Amino acid sequence: MEYTREIYWNVGHGIGTLLPMYLLLLVALGLLVFGYWQRVKVYRLGKVLKRTDALPGRIVAALTQALSQAKVMRVAGAGTAHGLFFWGFFLLFIGTCLIVLQADFTDPLFGIQFLRGRFYLLFSLVLDLAGAVAIVMLLGLLVRRYLLRPDGLETRREDALIHALLLVILITGFVIEGARMAVTELGTDLAPWSPVGLLFAKALSGLGEAGLRALHSSLWWLHLLLALAFIALLPWTKLRHIFNVSANYLLADRGPKGNLTTLDLEAEGVESFGAAKLADLTWKDVFDSDACTLCMRCQDRCPAYATQKPLSPMKVINQLQEIAFGTPDAVLAETIGKDALWSCTTCRACQEICPAAIEHVPKFVDMRRNLVLMEGEFPGEEVMTAVNDTEVNGNPLGMAFAARGDWAEGLGVKTLAEDPEVDLLYFVGCYASFDQRNIKIAKSFIRLCQAAGLKVGILGKQEKCCGEPVRKLGNEYLYQTLAQENIELIQSYAVKRIVTSCPHCFHTLSKDYVDLGLSLPVEHYTVFLDRLLAAGDLQLGSETFSCTYHDSCYLGRYNDIYDAPRRLLAAAGGNIAEMDKSRSDSFCCGAGGGRILAEEKLGTRISESRAGMAAATGAPLLVSNCPFCLTMFEDGVKGAGFEDSLQPKDIAEILAERLPTRVGTGPDATVGQPNCKEVSA
Repeated sequence: MEYTREIYWNVGHGIGTLLPMYLLLLVALGLLVFGYWQRVKVYRLGKVLKRTDALPGRIVAALTQALSQAKVMRVAGAGTAHGLFFWGFFLLFIGTCLIVLQADFTDPLFGIQFLRGRFYLLFSLVLDLAGAVAIVMLLGLLVRRYLLRPDGLETRREDALIHALLLVILITGFVIEGARMAVTELGTDLAPWSPVGLLFAKALSGLGEAGLRALHSSLWWLHLLLALAFIALLPWTKLRHIFNVSANYLLADRGPKGNLTTLDLEAEGVESFGAAKLADLTWKDVFDSDACTLCMRCQDRCPAYATQKPLSPMKVINQLQEIAFGTPDAVLAETIGKDALWSCTTCRACQEICPAAIEHVPKFVDMRRNLVLMEGEFPGEEVMTAVNDTEVNGNPLGMAFAARGDWAEGLGVKTLAEDPEVDLLYFVGCYASFDQRNIKIAKSFIRLCQAAGLKVGILGKQEKCCGEPVRKLGNEYLYQTLAQENIELIQSYAVKRIVTSCPHCFHTLSKDYVDLGLSLPVEHYTVFLDRLLAAGDLQLGSETFSCTYHDSCYLGRYNDIYDAPRRLLAAAGGNIAEMDKSRSDSFCCGAGGGRILAEEKLGTRISESRAGMAAATGAPLLVSNCPFCLTMFEDGVKGAGFEDSLQPKDIAEILAERLPTRVGTGPDATVGQPNCKEVSA
């Protein structure tokens, strides 16, 4: 026999079936288009933003992300279930399209039938299994939402409607198939290729042919109406994420990762900066708010939310959606809450994990910009003092700018003003210049460079804060002032390369400064030293020690640098006990977003929570790569009561301790053992 089946069996393929079917389809599509047009009008309340450049690449990326479900399935459990459900439902949709294509177009118009033979057998098997997987995954998601009820998961009336609609569509599809198979395929070689349908066929076979035909016909029309209702409801329910999330993949920011928009502070006619109302955000920001599925992933990973701060990234995005479609003239900061906005550490954990590709951090910073630039508000008096100190002395610590290079005395390091012929410029940063604990990092880095035979220069008292903390707090004006002064200074010398020991300086100089004219290569010291070590230009001793390593947000999530620091630790003899939250899932130290300048008055301290995670590994060393992190951990370890069992340390310090020591001077000097101060395994 020819393996195939009669399409439109029992309901007929005449005008009495096709006319109402296609008329209803047009109605459903009309409601779909009308619904989305109503939403597009709301999206357009936001400012213009171009996100259609390099369109072919965007399309490929969007299709890859949407079809692979890679972002969705990064989280096991619910993410895996959703991904499998998507593939099952998508395959059923493709199968339905192929059936319609053959029955209503290629066969009647050209006599072409492709659903036959071995291809039809595979087609039947794949669709049956896809439908079964979709049902099982949907039931699993239903149990999670209504029985397990994870903390913080918001459940609304429409969630029940969507679950019921999808479940009935899937089950009626199998009942329809079972009724058809009970009449036409039971006992044939074709039946086993629809294993789930065969189970339904056997269960329904006792109804007799007349009963089966009546059941099939009535459910066929019901199934059709439910499927069309699904289409019509897309823009009106959370189901719109099917389109919105896919579109968000297409519209993703393709600029340098973590970049913020550089404001034109001298633009004519601009009376306000930052986002005070919805119209001050971009249309993409409004669209983002409508793409949110309330999946809680951003909230689950937010260090502020985890430490009882009044910030939930999910809630903020949802509030923006409610403002957009309800009260577009509302004052954003008042509606969302200023404490919530100031609590953000800009760690990017929310943005990195979001399966809908929502861009959280720029929205928070834009709202902060308005508070700072237009209202003169800061999260505390101590922050205002630090900002004023930065403006006057070029650093937020209140130290005299003339003392910025004092840490380098006796190290044989000159400023570029004294000697501009150097292999690299070390942009020290504020904390490594003035903070006694972090000065050890700067000195260690110099020792490592000198051991590699490199001549290092610094800017000394001419260097100013890179501006990153004040920028993330919203003070774009002060940031640009500092940045332009630094850039002009650097460009006045013949600098070949810049290396920083601060991930915040690294990110700012390598990405943000580009918008203002700096085009030099900039590296974080871990990448720089890793390359020296690999090339054999840097020699280290090695003695086994145990540690845990903290991936700082601005080196990890912002710049995807995870392996170089670990290779350095391994070369020094380190055995790393990874924390539960590491690499791209790392937990913030609490200093980002300018919070290094602010007192942590709400909830528990983020640094203490992170110290607890480090202590849980049992390792005696907590290793960081960032002055901000080290500062926070010094306090966090003490505050959490781990000072006797956990010591914070920077990678540069550990490497410098393993440099071979020289005995004597001159060409006859000999190399001794590394000067290691070990914390043994």
